[in-house]
Amino acid sequence: MFIIRHAVNEDMPQLLKLSRLVHSFNLPQDKDSLAAKIDRSTRAFSGAVKDPKGREFVFVLEDLDSKSVVGTSAVYSRISWPGHPHLFFKVRKREHYSRDLGTGQVHVTIQLDSDESGPSEIGGLILAPGYRGHPQKLGSLLSYVRFQFIGLHAAWFQPRIIAELMGALTPDSRSTLWDYLGRRFINLSYTEADTFNQRSKEFILKLFPSVEMYISLLPPEARQLVGKVGDETLPALKMLEKLGFTAQDHVDPFDGGPYLHAQRDEIPIVRCSATRTLAGATKSATHTGVVSCMGDHGFRAMRSAFEVTGSNVRLPAKSIEALGAAPRTAIGLTAFDKTGNAVAIRSSSPSKRTRGAGKSR
Repeated sequence: MFIIRHAVNEDMPQLLKLSRLVHSFNLPQDKDSLAAKIDRSTRAFSGAVKDPKGREFVFVLEDLDSKSVVGTSAVYSRISWPGHPHLFFKVRKREHYSRDLGTGQVHVTIQLDSDESGPSEIGGLILAPGYRGHPQKLGSLLSYVRFQFIGLHAAWFQPRIIAELMGALTPDSRSTLWDYLGRRFINLSYTEADTFNQRSKEFILKLFPSVEMYISLLPPEARQLVGKVGDETLPALKMLEKLGFTAQDHVDPFDGGPYLHAQRDEIPIVRCSATRTLAGATKSATHTGVVSCMGDHGFRAMRSAFEVTGSNVRLPAKSIEALGAAPRTAIGLTAFDKTGNAVAIRSSSPSKRTRGAGKSR
């Protein structure tokens, strides 16, 4: 059985091990940085953080059978504000035409730009290689729980949600785009530059050119990476596109990976998530989807069947036990159809349940 919960300090050794299996700056390999990240998340889940600039929620996926942390994902309430910009390359197409030659060309340009409007961001989805392709679709579970969380706590998040997808990297975790472009202006490796970017944006603003740059001046192996993702990121791209995320002509200045965006309230999972009161256990079910609660064990979520009657919900006994949910606890619910689309939650008829109970006597 698998469960998603909030990250805790005891997860540190396994998260560090997981960070060494994949390349992601959302899961730092430095123990102190990771400890600070977990602390921010713990405080955010507790409700102690009132300023959206400090709200960072880190989820972990635990294999209950092996007691192993095998995945993680995150959501950030606000990623930029005045004085703390979100930086990206703006991608444009420029048409040039010569009447004398009777021919023209379309060139792609990139230009450093910034945004201080403060969208929310989803990120940090990492799944251990051995659990990819699992029959229980663990990658989608790690992704969906973030959107359910946003739907249940909409006031904590901004109307616009963005997602950064990692660009294609070499087998030794280098960025060819950075080697041919970024390093011409900032004499740091891709890893060094992106790591320092977690602490300061000033060096990018001061050292990168502010003018449009024609990527046709780059070698083919570099310019073809602008707006592209690596093979391992394609499933995440397709998943987000299915949820209504679209490209916005913004790419990461370090690896060229695209930024996608969507309006919070138009994301199907956000729109279809709701809460009901736990009324007890059931062996029948009208829905299957993601269920969650905030109880004595903190935040927990999982895939489960459930049955809704009015303002109440009933779960299988094993799901109640795994969630650590007490009677009358508020349970977060998102129902999915057989094709994996979020759907509105339907309520069973109370009279039908009563008639069934009558027949059993």
